[in-house]
Amino acid sequence: MIDEALKDINQFLTFTLGKEIFALDIGTVREVLELTSITKIPRTPKFMRGVINLRGHAVPVVDMRLKLGMSQGEDTVDTCIIIVEIEFEGEFTIMGALVDSVREVFEMTPDTIEPAPKMGAAINAEYIKGMGRQNDQFIIIIDINKIFSAEELAMAKELAGLGGGAEQAPAEEAHAAESAAAPA
Repeated sequence: MIDEALKDINQFLTFTLGKEIFALDIGTVREVLELTSITKIPRTPKFMRGVINLRGHAVPVVDMRLKLGMSQGEDTVDTCIIIVEIEFEGEFTIMGALVDSVREVFEMTPDTIEPAPKMGAAINAEYIKGMGRQNDQFIIIIDINKIFSAEELAMAKELAGLGGGAEQAPAEEAHAAESAAAPA
């Protein structure tokens, strides 16, 4: 009975954009990085901040405030880049999501998550999985696999190609890292 209850618990990484709290399914998160130097790429959409060098690979970074239609914020000591793995049509793309701050990993059971509210045509709620609650605050749970269009993901793959293939599968990357660490 306990095992049955545990499999219905979902873990989410919570982060902030402005005063709002958002969450991503922990299964899509590879790592969290401190803000590092981002190289701007000309002729990309405003929400595309550029690319970072992640262990020799170019990883595109998206400003989540701009992508979600919020105003651009100032980078602070709390600004982080969440490295996420996005699945689209059976392929995975590695991207960085620039957020104001990362809070914690938070567990929510499915019965505590409400469906996304209907807000009319002005707001695209397609990418919102639901609304959770922590104490008296709402948490907007984002479906990272639905935030980007096919064209945006294609552009991200192209940008990643600048550094030699950041879209490498996690198992391949781990094997490559182990091989590099092995003594010659």
